[in-house]
Amino acid sequence: MDVFLQLTISGLSNGMIYALVGVGFVIIYKASDVINFAQGEFLLLGAYFAFAFIVQFGLPWSLGVLAAMAMALVVGLLVERLVLRPLIGEPVISMIMVTIGLSSVLRGVINAVWGPRPRAFPEFIPSTRVTILGATVGLDRLITIGIAGLLLIILTLFFRYTKDGIAMRAIADDQQAALSMGISIKRVLAVAWGMASMSAAVGGIMIANLVGVSHDIISVGIRVFPVVILGGLDSIPGAIVGGAVIGLLEAYTGGYVGHGLNTIVPFLVLLAVLMVRPYGLFGKEIIERV
Repeated sequence: MDVFLQLTISGLSNGMIYALVGVGFVIIYKASDVINFAQGEFLLLGAYFAFAFIVQFGLPWSLGVLAAMAMALVVGLLVERLVLRPLIGEPVISMIMVTIGLSSVLRGVINAVWGPRPRAFPEFIPSTRVTILGATVGLDRLITIGIAGLLLIILTLFFRYTKDGIAMRAIADDQQAALSMGISIKRVLAVAWGMASMSAAVGGIMIANLVGVSHDIISVGIRVFPVVILGGLDSIPGAIVGGAVIGLLEAYTGGYVGHGLNTIVPFLVLLAVLMVRPYGLFGKEIIERV
């Protein structure tokens, strides 16, 4: 029972981070139908921004994290303004290919500034061991679940009740109708990329607190694909459920089966979902008649 609880908490902490990054992925897709292949690099950029502000510039961790989020927001807005906005009206595949190139550019910039060497990250979330129902778990895992869960609730409320959130939902449903109602596509795209970049940065910071800063963080961005495919590319609740499911499957497989199978389980789930329910658990099923 104690092993099961340990694996559950570990899986949920990872899963909530996956969900947070996945929500950023979904935000961009809902606003523009673009699949962002640079999401893993945004994760890594957020981790290195926090490392720079806290370790290299000596800021308190609270200010360092806020500064890293602000820088991530600026990067997201610059990417949208300089790279994506000129492509509005072009085929979606053009914008998708640009995100692939963007991932290489961001990785090169990060490597040029900070180098490939892994860095120790200052522990600002305490890793004290606590006992729950006989299982010993790290306090950092519990706090990570709480922080990610709170941010996911805030993002869900943003989409449901704010003007920009409703505008994104309107564009996702019918872009032409949204334009006829006076909704600015450019503004919505800017908000979407800014929010996606910030959510990825927060996810990168939390991962860095758990495992340190290294280019391996990019691999978390790859796991976002099974998460959003499972939940549905256009569904915020789906990203949350998908993140939790993938995180738990990884933890249980790694704990009970081993042999590295936990690294391939998310992609087995991806293949299964694409074959059985390609629009995901909560995604909108689109039927086209020709």
